[in-house]
Parts: sequence; structure tokens; C-alpha cells
Amino acid sequence: IKTDGTLWAWGSNLTGNLGDGTVIDKLSPVQIGTATNWKTVAAGGGHNLAIKTDGTLWAWGANAYGQLGNGGFTQVNSPIQIGSDNSWVSVSAGNQHSLAIKNNGTLWGWGRGTSGQVGDGSATEKYSPIQIGTATNWKKIDAGYFHSLGVKTDGTLWTMGDNFEGRLG
Repeated sequence: IKTDGTLWAWGSNLTGNLGDGTVIDKLSPVQIGTATNWKTVAAGGGHNLAIKTDGTLWAWGANAYGQLGNGGFTQVNSPIQIGSDNSWVSVSAGNQHSLAIKNNGTLWGWGRGTSGQVGDGSATEKYSPIQIGTATNWKKIDAGYFHSLGVKTDGTLWTMGDNFEGRLG
């Protein structure tokens, strides 16, 4: 994201993950759309998430496990808005799952959950964002390969998902 609020991408584009409407690799930066209100972006394993300054959530790229959160599992080659909520403040894109925090401090997850990485206690896919627990004090999240990490405002660290090689600490 440039200081003027525009979104730019480059590199491999096999799953439409650059968001330029194609699946053609880009060797240099290309502007994604014409919007000038991008606030934050997170790159995952073939998909991306972003939040605009108005608090809306956007996603594009691979979607075989529902990691875009649009209710389906079809690849999307350009940013699409996820729901109509405008209270998103933080996102993290993992390998095939996604996490986000709303301005009320709640944690949300979706996508591949086969190792418990979405955090809802199940091992299934979630095709739309679901609230994880009832806590309202989530501060930061990070979606990994098949695991996730989060920090609450009280400084405590929380982990979920695959503990391969001790990733959950």
C-alpha cells in the first residue's frame, strides 16, 4: 500500500492472488484496481486479505477451503468485499485459513480448519467468518501454516492448531 492509499502487487499469480483480474505473473508492481483507501493487507498461501479505511474486509485469490470468507470455494481474481460489516481492524492470511479482529476486540476465523487452526474447536472448513469464543480483548493475530497465534490486550499469548515441531509453544 502506497502513502496515497493505492494497492500494488507483483510476483506469482497462479491463483489470482495478485488481485489484478488475471492469473498472469507480474515481474514488477502493478496497481490493483483504482481505490485509494486501502489501510492494511495480509498475504497468505495463495490468497490475500485487506481492510479499507472504512473498515470493510476484502479478499481475493485461492479459495478451495473457504479462506476468502465469501461463503463459497471458487477462486477470485480481483478483490471482493466480504460481507457488509465495516468494523474490521486487523487481518492475517495463513496457508489456507484466515483470521481477523473487529473493533470490539472479537476474534473471527474462517477457511481450512482440519488442524484446529481456525480456533473454533472443530476440524472442518468455515466458508464465512465465524466468531471464535466470546473474548473481546484480542489485540493481535497471526495465521500460520496449519496453526494460529493471538495476543490479548492483557499480554497473554494464545495458540491453536497443529503443534508440529512445537509450533504452539
